[in-house]
Amino acid sequence: MNTKKVENAVRTILEEVGVPKKSETYKNTPQRVRKMYEEFFIKKEPRITMFKNSKYKDIITLKEIPFYSLCAHHLLPFFGNTSIAYIPGKKIVGLSKIPRIVKHFASRPQVQEEMTANIADYIFKKIDAQGVMVVVKARHLCMEMRGPRTNVETMTSAIRGTFETRPATKEEAMKLILK
Repeated sequence: MNTKKVENAVRTILEEVGVPKKSETYKNTPQRVRKMYEEFFIKKEPRITMFKNSKYKDIITLKEIPFYSLCAHHLLPFFGNTSIAYIPGKKIVGLSKIPRIVKHFASRPQVQEEMTANIADYIFKKIDAQGVMVVVKARHLCMEMRGPRTNVETMTSAIRGTFETRPATKEEAMKLILK
């Protein structure tokens, strides 16, 4: 990240919207915004710990994993929680790794649908799961602060593998996630 470019861009935006250059309150805002972007936009793929799956062939569910992301259209936050159900193949992923995967994919400007699909694709391929279901519930500040100015929860889902082909398994996973 080119720190000077980012800081100058923030400074330009502040000046263009009428923030006084000499204001003590906004003096260090360009540096603060740049540091926040450095902290938020995680680049490294999360390390995944996997264990041999001896016999488990049923659904594993992690519910309501909190996340924060940025809308690609307005660069305003959207936030909420993600629930993930998967049926392991030959490996089971360490439980703490699933929230890290969510955090990794949330840390970029995007639309919610893209984030949902990316998480599902990553888990399905990376851990070679038999099936994956990802459900994301979020509030979008681009709708609450501007536009319709309403608090609406948006839900998206992505379904891969067994959950696509076996309706009863899909229904069971949905009950676990939405319970």
